[in-house]
Parts: sequence; structure tokens; C-alpha cells
Amino acid sequence: MNATTVGVDLAKNVFVACVADGVGRVVETREFNRAGFLAWLPTLPHGTIVAMEACGGAHCWGRTMQALGLEPRLMAAEFVRPYRKRQAVKNDRADAAAIVAALLAPGMRFIPVKTEAQQQRLAWHSLRLGWIEERTALLNRIRGLLAEFGMVVDTGALRLRRKLAEHEFDTAQPAPIRHLIQGVRDQFDALDLRIAECDRQIAAQQADDAAARRARELPGVGMLTADAVVASVGDATMFHNGRQFAAWLGLTPSQYSSGGKPKLGRITRRGDDYLRTLLVQGARSVLAAALRKARNTPEALTRLQQWIVTLNGRIGYHKTLVAIANKHARQLWAVLAKGEGYNPEAWHQWHDSVEQPAS
Repeated sequence: MNATTVGVDLAKNVFVACVADGVGRVVETREFNRAGFLAWLPTLPHGTIVAMEACGGAHCWGRTMQALGLEPRLMAAEFVRPYRKRQAVKNDRADAAAIVAALLAPGMRFIPVKTEAQQQRLAWHSLRLGWIEERTALLNRIRGLLAEFGMVVDTGALRLRRKLAEHEFDTAQPAPIRHLIQGVRDQFDALDLRIAECDRQIAAQQADDAAARRARELPGVGMLTADAVVASVGDATMFHNGRQFAAWLGLTPSQYSSGGKPKLGRITRRGDDYLRTLLVQGARSVLAAALRKARNTPEALTRLQQWIVTLNGRIGYHKTLVAIANKHARQLWAVLAKGEGYNPEAWHQWHDSVEQPAS
């Protein structure tokens, strides 16, 4: 077979592959089951480009293709969708053909194939997030059930735990209610143990990674953020600069420019929701610290904190959070791409060089 490019629509059991020639014309479309697709890949010529959407299992298939001497290309589904010939018709064959068309489009951006180690690290983050969501759902569910029996609990996990402890040993409550409360407490404890185990694993893998340790030196970047960013990004040099990295995380405003008149809108919120959330949470702590210092000891504010306080007064709390998160993303890129430790004076040095008039 003299294929040069192949577009594959991945699924759990049915795989559709569109084989294209040197000019991008689809010359063959084939359908496989999982075993058949795995057996077909070694028959492709060495160096064949195989394009896929970055969906579940795509990185695993990408590693398999790399081991066979093929060149996998992963693309975001949102970049492939416009190349479907008939938007109202969606099927596996149309999707595979759209993947080929998107692959050959100029300026297409690709997603690097994650290593198995990267995915193992991120699995702990995914599990932790799932356990926290399950614990929150349990908290809301039991609060509603207790309200049916006249036991109103204020919001907050700690308040609910205290209330459960009070009613568990309240003999005035019917035995079935006390039994229900005991079951809820046991489930809370089990979820806490699972979350704590995830925290231990994440802390261990973050401590063993030099890049993650450097990232954690930044203000507003804790254990979770440092480990998740390093595991998700891998090679930070694939981004040309910090702004591109911040845009990849969805922390830059959308543009609606026409006729030479730039107009910026709300942030795009594209990219990894989890990483963006962690960076915004870190920005929240940095902003709170700056505002607290501005109230108590304003003379001790650093230049960066002065900028934060001024920005908060000018554009408001939530926009300031995004601006801080954007700055943290750029700083993270510099630390990871250049392999250097965090230098808190770098921002001052750059700012001073900009302010100095040209001689």
C-alpha cells in the first residue's frame, strides 16, 4: 500500500479509516473491528501519517502507532468539525473523511501524544476530582434528606459532619434515622480516605519531578497545579511563548476584530478545564493575600501586589482573577520551557527595562 495519509475515526469497537493519496484525495475507505484495526496498522508504509481526533484512547493508539514506525497526529474535535462536508450528516465515514481534510489544512494545530507516564500521573488527578464530586453530591443529598425530618443543616461539609455526629448519638431520633446517619458518615469517611490517597500519590510524583518542583516555586501554584501542568504539557517548548500557552489554557480574551478595529470579548475558556480551574484558584489566593496586605500594611506591598491591587480597583474582582491566572500561566511556561527556577525579580527587571527611555 502506498498510502501517505490516513484519517481514522476511533471508537470502542468500530474503526473507520480513510486512506488518502499524495494530494489528499481519499482513495479507499475501510471499516475494522478493534482486532482488525490493530492487525491492519503494521501493513501501512513506514512513516505514514495517521490522523485522529484527540478522544478517549487516542493517546494509547498514538503510542502504538509510534512503536510501529507510523506518525500519529492528534487534533481537537472542534478543529475537525468544520471540515465535515455536510454538517447535518454525521457518521463514521464522514468523520474519517473530515479528519483527512483537517489534517491537510494549512495552519492546523496538533496535540502531542502523551506518554504512558503522563497519563498515569493525570489519572490520579481525575480520580481525585471524581471522588470530590461524589462527596459533594452525597453532602447535598443527605442535607435534603435530613431536612425532611426537621434537621436543617447549614452549608459546608464541616457543619454537616458536626450535625451528623450530634444526631448519630441522639436517642430521641428513631433508630432508622440514626442508622441512616451512620451509613452516611461511613461513606464520607471512605471518600475522605480515597481523596487522601490521591493526594499522597500526587505529592509523591510531584516531589520526584524536577520541573514540577520548579513550578511549585511560583506564587499561587501548589502541589496539584504544578503536577497537573507538568503532566499535561510534557514539553513546554512546543509553545512559542507564554501568551500562546495562556491562550491554549483558555485564559485570553476572544477577538472580534474587523476593519482594523480590534475588539476583545470574554475569555475563550478553551483547552483544559481542570488546569484553568487550578490556575484561577491559585490566583484567588494571591489576590486575597494582596488585598489583605493592602488593608493591614500597605507600605509592605511588593510591586506585583501593587499592580494586583490597582487592577482590582480598576476592572473588578473576577477579571483580576483571570489576569493573575494569565500571568501565572506565562510564568509557568517560562519556568518549564527554559528549565530555570522561578525568579521573582524577573518581572521587575522587565518592567524597568520597558520604562527606561531609549538612549
